[in-house]
Amino acid sequence: MKNYVNIKYIKNLNNDCLRGLAFYKEELHILQERLQEIAGDNTAQEIQEKVEHFQNQFLIHGNYLEELRQTIQANDQDIAAELVLTGTRVPENIATAHSRIHERYLNEERMFNELRHEFNRFAASWI
Repeated sequence: MKNYVNIKYIKNLNNDCLRGLAFYKEELHILQERLQEIAGDNTAQEIQEKVEHFQNQFLIHGNYLEELRQTIQANDQDIAAELVLTGTRVPENIATAHSRIHERYLNEERMFNELRHEFNRFAASWI
């Protein structure tokens, strides 16, 4: 017999993660605009190298945010399909998949915040 987990907690956490991803996507757009301002105002080689570094990091994080959003939405679809069968509970394997996804989200959140702080320190010295 399968073990089942109540769905309410998982759905709330997925929704929180999706809102967080939307926030970080918006934040990434703002950081990119600031980076373009810095790049336009400073043509020194040292600055251009840092600009390229941040452009690459922003691209990587943007792609990962999108991939994570799609993964969370797929998890939501799995949950919805199971709810048709069970009503309010999902099998433990879907809950375990959700936990792994949530860990990925928390890790991305930590890394994004570190990048944002690194960029803000850089920007403060060149704006």
